[in-house]
Formats: sequence, structure tokens, C-alpha cells
Amino acid sequence: MKNIVIIGAGPAGLTAAYELLSKAKDEYSVTVLEGSSEIGGISRTVKYRGNRMDIGGHRFFSKDKEVTDWWENMMPTQGKPSFDDIKLGRVKKLKAGGPDPEETDRVMLVRNRVSRIYYRKKFFDYPISMKMQTIKNMGFASTVSAGCSYLGSCISKKPEDSLENFYINRFGKVLYSMFFEGYTEKLWGRHPRDISADWGAQRVKGLSIRAVLKDMFSKIGGGKKDRKVETSLIEEFIYPKYGPGQLWETVAEEVKKLGGEIRMNSEVVKINTADGKINSLELSDGSTVDGDIFISSMPLKDLVGGMNDVPEDISKIAAGLPYRDFVTVGLLVNKLNLKNETDIKTLGNIVPDCWIYVQDTGVKLGRIQIFNNWSPYMVEKPEDTVWIGLEYFCNENDSFWNLSDDECIKMASKELVSMGVINSTGDILDSHRERVKKAYPAYFDTYSEIDTLIKYLDSFDNLYCVGRNGQHRYNNMDHSMVTAFETAKNIISGKTSRDNIWNVNTEKEYHEEKND
Repeated sequence: MKNIVIIGAGPAGLTAAYELLSKAKDEYSVTVLEGSSEIGGISRTVKYRGNRMDIGGHRFFSKDKEVTDWWENMMPTQGKPSFDDIKLGRVKKLKAGGPDPEETDRVMLVRNRVSRIYYRKKFFDYPISMKMQTIKNMGFASTVSAGCSYLGSCISKKPEDSLENFYINRFGKVLYSMFFEGYTEKLWGRHPRDISADWGAQRVKGLSIRAVLKDMFSKIGGGKKDRKVETSLIEEFIYPKYGPGQLWETVAEEVKKLGGEIRMNSEVVKINTADGKINSLELSDGSTVDGDIFISSMPLKDLVGGMNDVPEDISKIAAGLPYRDFVTVGLLVNKLNLKNETDIKTLGNIVPDCWIYVQDTGVKLGRIQIFNNWSPYMVEKPEDTVWIGLEYFCNENDSFWNLSDDECIKMASKELVSMGVINSTGDILDSHRERVKKAYPAYFDTYSEIDTLIKYLDSFDNLYCVGRNGQHRYNNMDHSMVTAFETAKNIISGKTSRDNIWNVNTEKEYHEEKND
């Protein structure tokens, strides 16, 4: 029996563990090492005084049937209405024979997808839609200017050697300046002109004014069954009753039932290598873990940084890989100072958004999550209170990261008042801060040399790199899972090439696009 050691109990690591144990239990013993005290990585759910926070927001939607079948097997889709749908009389297409979320916890909810941009104290659809409300909010002059700018971008294309040019080619300079430039710089801490277009190719390739218009006219004409639907335009997604962490806590329990071991607070600090193999891992508590095969979802920077005898050029590439860190401030309020002017019914008639993207550059705030709308079960009193998450992008140990909890919460609260989202800081009933290191692998600095780094890592014949940080690729959760699927298949079949693993999510189309 071969010993497989997996670094990280996030989506990729736990998926790999489950796949190996469920398909070849008698051939492998599996140990998962998790450096923290929590399951799920950045897909965890934080519990705080009866309320729950989703770190970063996770829509469960995928074009990959293997992923959606896997989710369904682990947590079936609801067959009866959820708490808020019952209260509001909302009718949804539910799964026949599916579980009742009012009676059971192991269930995926069917949720409305609403994400909008908040700009100059007005709401705009995300992605931008061409409808009268958009034109009214922008103003006639700005709309004409944006239209002319877009037509200009159709006639004269810029070389796609930066994320800025990528966006301008698809939306024109005016819309880019209004709705992409400021937010992107908030997210990455770099101007889009300094960021590789690769990020756009992965995240928004299928989105453009042309795609928006095509979708709009298709809906007007009744649509076609075989037309492609951009998932930023889809109307529903599924979501675990208690947030994404619930799924991964469930998977962890299944891994244990299959005989796998999950060791918490087991941070890997050194990777011992010799003769083209990894021999063992040293942990922060001083212990050593031996193995035959190693699957890593730890950041490439830390993986290579912990190895012995790394060539100088490889070490330099790994050390220079950039990341963006993340802070969420949870605020509990009685109400928001935002009017629900949509046709969507909500508890307390709050705005129906899951995410609100904040474009205003006058505040540091990047996004607002409204946890009530992700799942009413995330909030202790969803009819009486609104539980929101204010999302900030920063660098570990910068001035914002190093603020105390009280200082950070005070700053976030003041920004919310300045934006008109709440009336005063006195409206806040409770608050909580969470910090997340290396939440976003970034596409600049030594990223341009990552192929050289990948070639070096592939020279270790018992090492597999999976997941977002394990591949330094801004994957969605489903893509991270697919890297684990492919890894398990390779190990079980004896396939030596890693190309199928590294090639996950390199297709040049939007992340969440599928054929209906």
C-alpha cells in the first residue's frame, strides 16, 4: 500500500483525498496535512455568534458535469422550499425528491444570482446590461460617449499585452474607465496596464458588449436551447445551506469514514528532496511525515521556498511570485440604507444582491456581500437583521493588514456611511474581522516565468500540484476540484505526464460558461 500525503484541506486537497480513497481505497493510505485549525481553505465558512461568513463568496455553478455530479452526490439539491422562499411565497424549480432544507442540513439551496455594481450611489447590472435603467443611471451624454468609444474599439484593436488593453478591446475606453479600471487596481494593487492579459482570458474572456447584446436579443427572441449562456448572466446557482465550508466539512468527514487521516494545525515548513523525488515533509511542530506520493495545494512560493537544493533561477522565480491578501469585515445591522427597486422579493425587502461591486475609488472597499441573500440560514435572525461582509484587498503586513480589529472595523464602518449604505455607525449591532493570506495568486512580476518553474516541479516524479495556490492560477473552486480529479486519475492509472493537470482552466473562454 502506497502512502499519499496531501498538503492542504481545501477544495483541491480534500477532493483528491476523497477520489483516491473512494476509487482505490485498498491501494493507498491517505494523510491530509492542514496548517490551520479550519477545514476548507479560502472556501471555509466562518462562524461568529450565530451568524456565518463566506470568505470571498462562492457561487456553485460549473460547466463541468463531473463537478456538478460530485456536488450532487455529496450534498443533494433541495426538493422543498427554503425558509425565505416559504415566507415570501417565491416559487423555484426544485429537484424532485430532493431534501427539505427546513428538515435537514446536508442540502444545496437554489439561489437567485444577483450581483451589481455600486457606482456614484447608483446600481448598475454586473456585467453591464444595455437597458433603459443603465442609460438613465449613466446619463445620456455618458451613454453616447461610451457607445462611440465601444465602436472605436471594434474598429481599432489594441495589442492584448496587458489587462487594460484586454478590457478596452471588449468594452471601449469609457466603460473600462468607469467600471473596470478602479476596481481592478483595488483588487490587485497594480494598474491594469501592469497586469498580464492572462487574468482576463481566464476570468472574463466570454464577456463583452457583443456578448451582452447577443444575450439580450436572444432573450427578447425567446432564445435557443443550444445557445451558450455566460454564467455572469445566469439567474440561479446552488449553495450549501450553511455556506461553502459546510460542503468541505462534509467531505472531510467522508474522507475519515473511508479511512483517511486529516491532521489539523500541521503546517509544512520544509520539503526534503533527493534524486528527483520528495522523501518527507517537516512540520512546524518538529515532526516529520514520510510518503510515497505527495499532492500539494500550498502556495508555490512556499513549496519551493521549503525545498532543499533548489537552483538559484528557480528559487528566484518562486520567491517573486506575487499574491494579494484579503480582509473581510462582518457587520450586523438592522437595515441597509439601500432601496430594493427590483422585482425580486426579499426578507425585510433588502436589496437582493449576493455581491455588490464597489467601483468608487474614494473608498478602499472592494465588494459587499449580503449573507442573507446567499442563504437565510447563514443569519441568526434573517427577518430582523442584515449580516454583511465588507471585502478589502491588501498585502500582508501593509498598513491596512496591520490595523487592529477595532481600527479596521471603524474604518470600514465609516466608508459604509460615506457611501450611503448605512445611515450611521450607530446602526451597527455587531462586527467581526477575518484576514486571509494569499487569497489571490497574481499575474505580474515573475509570473511571466512560471512555465520554467512548472517544468522544474514536474521533474519530481512523485509530486503533484493542485488547486488555486498549488498552481498559482486564479481558479474558481470547480477548476481546483478538476485538478484534483485529474491528479487522482493519473495516480491510479500510473500516467506520468502532468500536462492534463496543469492544463485545467487554460481554455480561452469565460470561467463559468456552459452549453444549455
